[in-house]
Amino acid sequence: MMKEFQKAAKFIEKNCTADDYSFFIYRSDEQQTRYAQNMITQNMSGVKYAVRLSVAYGNKTGMARINSLKEEDLLNMIETAQNIAKLNKPDPEYVPSAKKTKIPKADNVSENTAKAGMKDMVAVIKAVVDNAEKKKAFISGLVTKKITDFYMKTKNGFEGFDSSSDFGNSMTMADNKTKETKVSRSVKDIKDYKVKDEIKLINSQFDALTKPKKIEAGQYNVILRPQAVLNFFSFLLYFFDRKTADYGISAMAGQIGKNMFGKKFSLLSKLDEAGLTAGPFSGDGVAAKNIDWIKDGVLKELVTDRSYAAKIKADPNFISNVIIRGGKATEEEMMKKVKNGLIINNFWYIRNVSTRKNEITGLTRDGIYYFENGEIKHSVNNLRFNQVIHEATKNILLLGVEENMSPNVKVPTMLIKDFNFADTTTF
Repeated sequence: MMKEFQKAAKFIEKNCTADDYSFFIYRSDEQQTRYAQNMITQNMSGVKYAVRLSVAYGNKTGMARINSLKEEDLLNMIETAQNIAKLNKPDPEYVPSAKKTKIPKADNVSENTAKAGMKDMVAVIKAVVDNAEKKKAFISGLVTKKITDFYMKTKNGFEGFDSSSDFGNSMTMADNKTKETKVSRSVKDIKDYKVKDEIKLINSQFDALTKPKKIEAGQYNVILRPQAVLNFFSFLLYFFDRKTADYGISAMAGQIGKNMFGKKFSLLSKLDEAGLTAGPFSGDGVAAKNIDWIKDGVLKELVTDRSYAAKIKADPNFISNVIIRGGKATEEEMMKKVKNGLIINNFWYIRNVSTRKNEITGLTRDGIYYFENGEIKHSVNNLRFNQVIHEATKNILLLGVEENMSPNVKVPTMLIKDFNFADTTTF
């Protein structure tokens, strides 16, 4: 694909008259199989393009998008972007496009995934359908295999290319009455997708929805399974901007270099992490590097784009992938560590309560188990939480083995004490 992309870039270079430009191409080759009510309902495949051109006359900018590399479409995109820039007001945060830089090599494509075909996708569907029928339930979902190419070229000499692979399955199991639960996971390498593990998880969640007992709001010890960990800590990244912190808007203000988080909490980006992809460059032309964002509870760095980095005379950076370091504790060991608590499968409807406090709220979903003296006793109703994210990390007691949740995300199971639930629900 590199030759095709470079041909388009040369056309942009020849025909774009703006003072500066950044040219982007996103190409995905996808194969998808949809299933519902325990049967395959649709097969889809094809190539999609997303093409973008950002231009500047001085510091007046414009942007246009198309989904084609045909020359007549490229010409129309150039004309549109340039006309917008000429009519636009000056951008006070404008910085020239990225210069030529050394981009790290990235091993983001799995040959196993690239070679995977319909037989592999149908095998996953057969396994989950067979399981649903044994549970007297119905399963619906989507299995996807995708190879993605991303290319960027600027007038100032930056040129980058990357390819990545993705195989995943998102499924919902229901009894078409009162119980419905979802499991979703995708991986870089198809060999890392274990359908038996996903079936075990969805069965556990499905069973946790059976006759839940009433439980009141309060503080509980919680075992957060990986999907709950991912959804909860994803909101930390919304507050992870250096500019926002320096302006005093977020809880990270003045915290770089300080023990803001718990000692058992580390979050990083690593280019050669086994089983994960890592973007070798960002959308504004920043080369990736290994970064400890939070190490043993100490806030080390915050995300800084090229514009703000130029203003404060710092090096720009970006999040190339997300890794929360884990440990070796099993769920059984976690249940024995504390007298009692809750096993949380997932969170949803998460919203920001206070950026300055790093506080969020949300609901549990996909079933909750109550455990006591090392054993699961019964399921309970859903709860609403209100929690300051960094305070929760200070209450981490044990960490489980890290799991790949998507091609560029890896997180563990966590045992956290005194997790705050502010309200109960009727379901």
